[in-house]
Amino acid sequence: MRFFFFRLLIPLLLVLGAASAWWLWFPITLPQAVAEFSIEPGTSPKEVAALVAKAGVPVNATLLYLWFRLSGQSRQIRAGSYEWSGQVSPRQILQKLVRGDESSGSVTLVEGWNIRQVREALRKADRLKPDTAQLSDAQLMQALERPGLHPEGRFFPDTYTYSKGSTDLAVLRRAMRAMDRHLDAAWAQRNTKIPLKTQEQALILASIVEKETGLLSDQGQISAVFHNRLVLGMRLQTDPTVIYGMGTRFDGNIRRSDLTTDTPYNTYTREGLPPTPISMPGRAALHAALHPAASKALFFVARGDGSSEFSATLEEHNRAVNKYQRGP
Repeated sequence: MRFFFFRLLIPLLLVLGAASAWWLWFPITLPQAVAEFSIEPGTSPKEVAALVAKAGVPVNATLLYLWFRLSGQSRQIRAGSYEWSGQVSPRQILQKLVRGDESSGSVTLVEGWNIRQVREALRKADRLKPDTAQLSDAQLMQALERPGLHPEGRFFPDTYTYSKGSTDLAVLRRAMRAMDRHLDAAWAQRNTKIPLKTQEQALILASIVEKETGLLSDQGQISAVFHNRLVLGMRLQTDPTVIYGMGTRFDGNIRRSDLTTDTPYNTYTREGLPPTPISMPGRAALHAALHPAASKALFFVARGDGSSEFSATLEEHNRAVNKYQRGP
C-alpha cells in the first residue's frame, strides 16, 4: 500500500514542480503599456507582492509572496521606484526587486518648498521622464487621483531614488503617499486638547510652522503661539502666508502695503488658518503642529541668529522688537 502511495505521489510532485517552474519562468503580458509602483523603506515582502498586483501586473499576490519567501531573498528586496512594460515573469520580478535601482537617479524635495519649487526640481532631475511637465496643478492632481485638491503641502520632503525610465509622476505619487502616512501617524498621536479639528488643519498649520523657522528647537514654541491665537480668536499675522498669497509678485521684500492688501492667505486681514498649506512640512513640523509647547506666548520676533524671542504680552513683544529688530 505504501509503495502504491509513493507511485502516485512522485508523479504528482513532478507535475507540481513543472507547474511551479512554468509559473516562475513563463512571461506574463501586461494588460497596460506600463506598470509602475514604489516601495518605501520598511515595506514588508507581503505588502510588496500586493503592490505588484495592484500596479497591474496580472499575478496572484499570495503566490508571489510565497515565491518571495521560498526563494530566500524576500529580505533583500530594496526600496525604490519600479516600472515594467511588455512581458515579465515572477522570477524576473524578484530579480529586479532584489537588484534594486542599479542605474538610478535621485531627487531631493526640501522642507519648506512650495509646489513651484517641487516641480522645478523634478524638471531638472536627471533621467526622469517629464510626464507632468505640461500639466497644470489641477491636471497634476487629477493624474494623481486627487481631483480638486490643491497640490501645496501634499508631498513629503525627502530624497527619492528612481530607476532609469521612471516618471516624475511616479516620484510625486510616492511623495504624496509618504505624506499621507506621516500625517496619519502624527494625527493619531496628537495632543487631543489642541483646537485643530481635522488633519487638513494640522497640515496647514505645520506648513506655516515650517516656513516660520528652520530651528527645530523653536518649532514647538511657534506652534504654541499660533494655537494660543486660534483659541483666543486672534489673527495669526504670519508673514509667510502673506508672501505665499503674493505668489510670483513677491520680490524678496515684504512691505506694509503687502500686509494690508487682502488675499485668501493674508493672515493679517483674515482670521483663522489660510485655505491650504503654504509649503511642504517635514516630520518635525508635523509633530510641532500637533504637540505645541506648554506656553502662554502670543508673539515672537526673530533674534537675527535663526532663533526667536517669545512674549506673552504686547508690551514684552514691543521691547523684544526694539531690541532685536530696531536696534539701540
